[in-house]
Amino acid sequence: MINDLKIDAEQRMRKSVESLASAMNKIRTGRAHPGILDTVRVSYYGNDVPINQVANVTVEEARMLVVTPWEKGMVAEVERAIMKSDLGLNPSSAGQVIRVPMAALTEETRKGYIKQARHEAEHARVSIRNIRRDVNGDFKDLLKEKAISEDEERRAQEDVQKLTDRFIAEIDQMLAVKEKDLMIV
Repeated sequence: MINDLKIDAEQRMRKSVESLASAMNKIRTGRAHPGILDTVRVSYYGNDVPINQVANVTVEEARMLVVTPWEKGMVAEVERAIMKSDLGLNPSSAGQVIRVPMAALTEETRKGYIKQARHEAEHARVSIRNIRRDVNGDFKDLLKEKAISEDEERRAQEDVQKLTDRFIAEIDQMLAVKEKDLMIV
């Protein structure tokens, strides 16, 4: 019973960290990488699909993405979807290829992105702590029902605290890497 709760807590904490990783990928740095366009959705025969299902996204040079739709007729639609995205990108098409230049970040935008990254990291930390609180509450309930002893509850809470510390350290590491990435000119 205790192990099931701890395993569930670890899985939920891992999902919070994965969610943070996804959010961090959306925050663009000065360099181009295909993951920037992961959130862009393209209208494909009436359905909105991720851009990587209708086009190939590659990095041509440090500040240039190249998007190559698999169908000729999709060039305009893919270009429109990139423009409509909230990424602030300005694509230009040349035949069947769409080039997406990445503007250099100013110091002010870098600071704004760092602030956004810190906000996302804090949100993930709060999520981890909430999971810890929920699981500790479950342990207290088991203790009240006399399903576990006080020693078992204390050991379980210590294990969950170690899990919490490990995942928060992982979040801090991700934030440090992103901040370093953003400050590279």
